[in-house]
Amino acid sequence: MVNKTLLILAIGLLTTYWNNATEPKLFVVGDSISMQYGPYLEQYLKGQYSYDRKREEPSSPESTEKPKYANGGDSDRVLAYLQNKLKAPNFRPDVLLVNCGLHDIKTDVQTGKKQVDLETYKQNLEQIYDLVAKNGISMVWVRTTPVDDTQHNSKQQTFHRYAADVAIYNEVADTIFESRKVPIIDLHQFTLNLGEGLFTDHVHFGQETRAKQAAYIAGFLSNLSFGTK
Repeated sequence: MVNKTLLILAIGLLTTYWNNATEPKLFVVGDSISMQYGPYLEQYLKGQYSYDRKREEPSSPESTEKPKYANGGDSDRVLAYLQNKLKAPNFRPDVLLVNCGLHDIKTDVQTGKKQVDLETYKQNLEQIYDLVAKNGISMVWVRTTPVDDTQHNSKQQTFHRYAADVAIYNEVADTIFESRKVPIIDLHQFTLNLGEGLFTDHVHFGQETRAKQAAYIAGFLSNLSFGTK
């Protein structure tokens, strides 16, 4: 006679394996905003997507290289990361959720120079799309979230950020990805619509806002054709 406990356990393991095998694989590359809403997003997408994201990869003790941070950083860094990551044949997520912009718009207080100028940002996004499409991966773009000029620029002494630049860089990204029929999640407007008192500092948001952002993204992803079973 088959032990019922073992049978139930085996069925549970097979069910878990089957669900993991059939769920589309979602991989997130984004800035600290994505890192903060990420745990909520992973929770909300259980049973729909297998979630993963760019993670910190500490260098070995004998290496002179700096650690590779979980924060995606600016578009230069996102492009370089994906160029390297996609060399691995086992890295083929079904959906790549991408954002960059907050680091690109960092403006040097002394020179007024952007960390990544607008034309380079445009070229980087075009290359990111071409690279992802070449590897047969579906891409979803997330619009850059708002910044509070007054708070931000009173706290930061080496670089400033401006809401006007967020709008300009978002508009460039919109043009690129709309023309390529890449789904765009307007996290910028969604966050603005949540009202006042959202910021915990000058650019980051509280737990309640993070949870709402994740719910908004999860709902968007759940309605995409490649996100349904």
